[in-house]
Amino acid sequence: MATPASRSQVLALYRSLLHHSSKFAAYNFRDYAVRRTRDAFHAAKGEQDPAKIQSLIAHGEKQLEIVKRQSLISQLYGGEKLVVETKHQKILRRH
Repeated sequence: MATPASRSQVLALYRSLLHHSSKFAAYNFRDYAVRRTRDAFHAAKGEQDPAKIQSLIAHGEKQLEIVKRQSLISQLYGGEKLVVETKHQKILRRH
């Protein structure tokens, strides 16, 4: 089990990754980044080794920087919405 300090650090990292992953302009990149984040954290959920936990946190922080940079670039050069996205938006507006 992670110590309380590293647990809060992990949760903050998880939230940041999900937040920045959801900023991708392209639906496929956005969906992949969110899914990959959830899968990676789920796979490491039971990790007990403090050294391994710190290694995973360091890797996650590097990934966060990549996601931040790439999501910003995708917003600058984003294209049109896919049909899946526009249909989803119309359904949400009706409810």
